[in-house]
Amino acid sequence: MNCTKCKTKAVMKLPRHNAAFCKACFNGFVHDQVGKAIKSQKMFSKDERILVAVSGGKDSLALWDILLKLGYKADALYVDLGIGSYSEQSHAKVIRFAETVAAAHGATLHVHTVEQEEGAGIRELAMLVHRPTCSTCGTIKRYQFNRAAIEHHYDVMATGHNLDDEAARLLGNVLHWQEEYLDKQAPSLPASVDGFAKKVKPLYRLTERELAAYAVLNKIDYIVEECPMAKGARTLLYKEVLNRLETESPGTKQTFYWGFLEKQQRRESPSPTMAERDQSALRPCATCGQPTTAEVCSYCKLMARAKTSSLS
Repeated sequence: MNCTKCKTKAVMKLPRHNAAFCKACFNGFVHDQVGKAIKSQKMFSKDERILVAVSGGKDSLALWDILLKLGYKADALYVDLGIGSYSEQSHAKVIRFAETVAAAHGATLHVHTVEQEEGAGIRELAMLVHRPTCSTCGTIKRYQFNRAAIEHHYDVMATGHNLDDEAARLLGNVLHWQEEYLDKQAPSLPASVDGFAKKVKPLYRLTERELAAYAVLNKIDYIVEECPMAKGARTLLYKEVLNRLETESPGTKQTFYWGFLEKQQRRESPSPTMAERDQSALRPCATCGQPTTAEVCSYCKLMARAKTSSLS
């Protein structure tokens, strides 16, 4: 099997593009896809400061690597969730990447430790507030990523969500007709009000398999294990279904998600934009000041409930 572009020996086959690439051309393909995502969705410029949410997994570390190699000003934030050996390993992977790769580009790593800042690990917090662990985790991570971006004056926050993630999320939202969530499926969400950072997903044009190959070929040391708290998550089922469809019909995931994005962009509607709806509905949290639709934001409610439970 030869490289479609340069005709040397290929190391990666991409059925959805009916192509195969050598390492150099595959890296070029990955960088081009991220570049197209940034440009087409007007995510950010070379002058803007980017905060990458890193977990120690292949996607987020690959994103940080790609943005730095493309010449962007990209720092990162790691949230240590306190999940035993899993968090210890993922933290070590992030530190190693920051010291061996990111530091050479002058990039900075910020670390938020849940056990220190919130007073307990994510599993204990979830038990204290009687909520699923993933829900508790999501509330804390969204809050802390946004807080860090605002407090450290970053222009945009970038996450490592890939095509598989977005297609699975779209499938779930369509199956349950979650219209509010469908409105927020775009890979670039504006900073609609003061206190909310702009959020982007530069990897939405690349699959999980392609990013795993990129990480391996570029010797990015990442944690292979999935988060132990994610076992049984519905999104994993949606990914399995989409993988079966992709095997039978290569390109299904991109047709599904990219098609959705195209239809959203073409849709002409007199209804207010998401930013306009946010501006009319959001107010400062009475406790912390971050934007929220209620008097007190979800994070502050969660922390107040955890404190009450720990004292009882």
